[in-house]
Amino acid sequence: MKIGIVCYPTFGGSGVVATELGIALAKEGHKVHFISYSQPVRLDFFSENIFYHEVIVSSYPLFDYQPYEILLASKLVDVVKHEKLDLLHVHYAIPHASAAYLAKQILKSHGISIPFITTLHGTDITLVGKDASFEPVISFSINESDAVTAVSQSLKDDTYKFFDIKKEIHVIPNFISISDFEQLKNKEEYNGICQKKMYSPSGEKILMHISNFRKVKRLDDVIGIFENVRKQIPSKLLLIGDGPERNRIEQLCREKNIYHDVKFLGKITTPEMLLRVADLFLLPSETESFGLAALEAMAMNVPVISTNTGGLPEVNINGVSGFTSNVGDVEDMSQNALKILSDPLILQKFRRQAFEVAQQFDLPKILPLYEDLYKEVIEKNKVSIKV
Repeated sequence: MKIGIVCYPTFGGSGVVATELGIALAKEGHKVHFISYSQPVRLDFFSENIFYHEVIVSSYPLFDYQPYEILLASKLVDVVKHEKLDLLHVHYAIPHASAAYLAKQILKSHGISIPFITTLHGTDITLVGKDASFEPVISFSINESDAVTAVSQSLKDDTYKFFDIKKEIHVIPNFISISDFEQLKNKEEYNGICQKKMYSPSGEKILMHISNFRKVKRLDDVIGIFENVRKQIPSKLLLIGDGPERNRIEQLCREKNIYHDVKFLGKITTPEMLLRVADLFLLPSETESFGLAALEAMAMNVPVISTNTGGLPEVNINGVSGFTSNVGDVEDMSQNALKILSDPLILQKFRRQAFEVAQQFDLPKILPLYEDLYKEVIEKNKVSIKV
């Protein structure tokens, strides 16, 4: 198959999943064309089956805001026509689904029929999508998609709740490659730059959080949990990522006099390598459509303390791969963290169980779900052309 993948090129979960999906499809022999305004961060290599098409966003004095949606639609028309694509797969509804619909209609006027699949990742529905000004376009674009997928049952339910959706939504969860994570655990080149003693010289437990440092991630709760654990168990906290909350959280750590035990490591292209040194992963988010960061931690044998919101309970199984608590219940999350960290045997048990749960989301189990859906949509499109 010749597949066009539209995604955001940033560190966000939707872009990461879209890129890893495209790479996996290329390894299976499919021709994959990435279409975005910048090269995806995870697309750090190319093969004979991977192609990248950049959407050029020029500056015009007429526009206060550049019309990216129109530029993207035009690029989709160009790539479909000249690369003879079978299918477009757009990740994140805004504005990719509406751009795909526009491109589809333009191509139809040229005698070309191209189906498109929309994958919903979370904030396009649960945060941005709740803005009433977006609702008509999002509902229309989803309903006009040839197929729709969501990364969790929770996100599927929210989509039906917030929008007037008539289309069937298929739940296809996010995924990781277990074999890649197994290699990371033992990769020799990381031994010199990622050793536990670098961050816990006296054998302190290492708690970790990875995110884009937005308010929805509830960094204050991360600090609160760490404070409570630190009072009873010598610990260090590694914060990976960057965003609007970072400066405030740095100041908070100084005010609480715990700054010397908290390391702000900034954005790291491969944060998975640092998970090698973690004992516990903290994700007390207000909402998560799936919780890819938690899954990546579990794949590295790191148990998770998280909230029970959105798709997180579908990933972090309470009492098995870690514990889940109500949003904002720092005391409960702290007690759960102490349950795991206080006893070496319990920690090892949760490490093993976290990895076992992560194996359920291994790429070889998820990839066929997408391939089957692609084939179904392409075949329906061929039938409609004949009719």
